[in-house]
Amino acid sequence: MSRGETSGRSVVWVGRPSVEEHFGLIRAGWRTLVADPARQDVPIPDGGESAIAVVDLRTGAVAAVKMLAELRESHPGMAWIGLTSALTPATDPAVRLALPQAFEIIDGVSSFSALRVALMRVPGDGLPMQDDRPSVMTGNSPAIRILSQNIRKFAPVELPLLITGETGTGKEMAARALHQLSSRHAMPFAAINCGALPANLVQSELFGHERGSFTGATARRIGHFEAADGGTVFLDEIGDLPLDAQTNLLRVLQEGTIDRVGSCQSVKVNVRVLAATHVDLEKAVAQGRFREDLFYRLNVLRLRMPPLRERTGDIELLAQQFLEAFRENYGTRARAFSTAARRAMNTFPWPGNVRELMNRVQRAAVIADDALITPDDLELSPDAPGSDRDSLGSARTSAEREAIVDCLRASAFNISECARRLRVSRVTVYRLCKKHQLALDQLR
Repeated sequence: MSRGETSGRSVVWVGRPSVEEHFGLIRAGWRTLVADPARQDVPIPDGGESAIAVVDLRTGAVAAVKMLAELRESHPGMAWIGLTSALTPATDPAVRLALPQAFEIIDGVSSFSALRVALMRVPGDGLPMQDDRPSVMTGNSPAIRILSQNIRKFAPVELPLLITGETGTGKEMAARALHQLSSRHAMPFAAINCGALPANLVQSELFGHERGSFTGATARRIGHFEAADGGTVFLDEIGDLPLDAQTNLLRVLQEGTIDRVGSCQSVKVNVRVLAATHVDLEKAVAQGRFREDLFYRLNVLRLRMPPLRERTGDIELLAQQFLEAFRENYGTRARAFSTAARRAMNTFPWPGNVRELMNRVQRAAVIADDALITPDDLELSPDAPGSDRDSLGSARTSAEREAIVDCLRASAFNISECARRLRVSRVTVYRLCKKHQLALDQLR
């Protein structure tokens, strides 16, 4: 095994994992590499510096121990766990002889739940195991390896960080990983979608207000920043934040204080600010829609989320993970993907990234008639992915334009009312009008 290549969250399984164990680890976000002792002259797969070895002594124990010796010699610092059975229980002296320094020995055939718990306890610098929800950061592509390495580098640094990337790439999940790997992991994590905040309540939502500070303020309210004191605040779609709120955010970054609406007394807060955007903030600064000084304050560290089309080899892994998670909840007939479906997924450009992949897989799992999902179930063309993408993008653009026009007409072209109905900010409404070349004066 080479020590030159690193990928976080890897399990090198010495033996033969069951289907439940293999896919269970994949669903939990672990890259699972199988080293089957029964196969002759097969090199041990490279799991990277942060890999954990699982030595399966339930079957073929002699061959597994022989492979274990090679593994320990090449990676003496690797953490490893032993699996035993009723035939070779953990109390058997031969087990201790074979695994004298095992981090943990799990006794019993039905070991997956115990294995997951053991893996979470193993010390190391890998990304933390997620809960049972599928992780968009599962994968082994060079792009996802770089992302994982950067998250580990940036997590312990107490500096603002800007996460960039296309819609659907998993920016919030990256922010949560940064929080979990930081010294603030035991403190609150507040995720705020700036584009969804009502324009007249942005300041109150972020920084709180005093009783009587405005109509309807019947009691003091603690804002997100104050509630997350000691922890992390994640501001998604930071480009949609109004300019007056940008000024107050700049003060938080510079001085570490906030002012509740209606109060003349500053409140000290200790939070790390993570921000995310899918728009070009440099262009927004040039157009006067985003404060230049705030941009430089936020852009101390930058984390780029790779689009799915750059994650070579990850698409099938993610798709299977989403399918398995969906099957657990709804018991659908579909269990895997046909060869044509896998080919179609790998050639499709995925403009909606991981979010689109998950949506298509879940829809396909519902409508599929057989155990294997087909390209038709995924609504993908096996021959002309480009035409599918173009028609899909065109349909989405047309639907979005119609929706904004209908909402403007229904609200008598009142931008604030339209924003309220769409649950977005006024800035977002103006941006959508510009995107679809809607002249408000002419529409009125």
